[in-house]
Amino acid sequence: MKSSLLNLMKVMLSGVLVISVMAACASKTQKSNEPVEPVMPANYKVVEDGGTGLYSAIMYTDSTLPSNTIFRPADLTPFGNEEKLPIIAWGNGACANSPWEHLNFLSEVASHGFIVIANGPMPETDDQPTYDRSTSQQLLDAIDWIIAQNSDENSPFYNKVDVEKIAVSGMSCGGLQTLEVAADPRLTTIGVFNSGILPSPNAGMGGMPGLTKDQLAKIHTPVLYLLGGESDIAYNNGMDDFERINHVPVFVANMDVGHGGTYRQPHGGEFAVVATAWYKWQLKGDEEAGSLFTGSPCGLESSEVWTINKKNL
Repeated sequence: MKSSLLNLMKVMLSGVLVISVMAACASKTQKSNEPVEPVMPANYKVVEDGGTGLYSAIMYTDSTLPSNTIFRPADLTPFGNEEKLPIIAWGNGACANSPWEHLNFLSEVASHGFIVIANGPMPETDDQPTYDRSTSQQLLDAIDWIIAQNSDENSPFYNKVDVEKIAVSGMSCGGLQTLEVAADPRLTTIGVFNSGILPSPNAGMGGMPGLTKDQLAKIHTPVLYLLGGESDIAYNNGMDDFERINHVPVFVANMDVGHGGTYRQPHGGEFAVVATAWYKWQLKGDEEAGSLFTGSPCGLESSEVWTINKKNL
């Protein structure tokens, strides 16, 4: 009799244990299916509405890279094994150590699944700040930093960055900074916006890279020039660059808006549309985006606001 009772109690306890384990597993499964809130930097800001891309973007300055501003998707969980974030390092107009003029543009690009790292710390307001000059070296420092972050298990970027797809771009003086580092073998493409090498290396303002046209021979990647038409102070310089570049694919698009481009327009305006399409094509292999630049006629030739020239495409 005692043996029967003991056996019955063992069966009952085993049943309770099984039910408890099943409940715990169910609880864990339920929790794992719940959406996980992305971990956000402490000092981040949202520009406009975060951009029109699939990945709402934020900007911030990281304490381990205080000389730059980072623009990236707020939620990094979609990125990893199947899709990774290509890198874009950005040089500002006037070689300013602040991206304040380009916030809308850079946030928009980032919202399409890129990490954009601009020279200069994050501006506190949208107004023009007091700033020093940036250097071309900051562009390379940004690339070095994000590549290291991709290998750091404690970084939010761990294994989420495409370190084989890297662009450097810049506007005006930042375009000259881009050309100054264009020989870096890690680069996949470059963008030179409202810019071009001056006829004389000493013809520009103080602090500008003193480049000669010989620098163009060091470009080893496809290059996009975006210019503001004949009223753009850099128009002649940029178009002369185009005429001299024959060894790599080069595309130049002109929109009659002058030297200031459309960077401060909502979501960066037309310059952001064309630049983002170029980055999608060059850094993500998006052939639909690439159709704006390839074929005869290419997609951008049908635009009412852009005129184009191209070689080797």
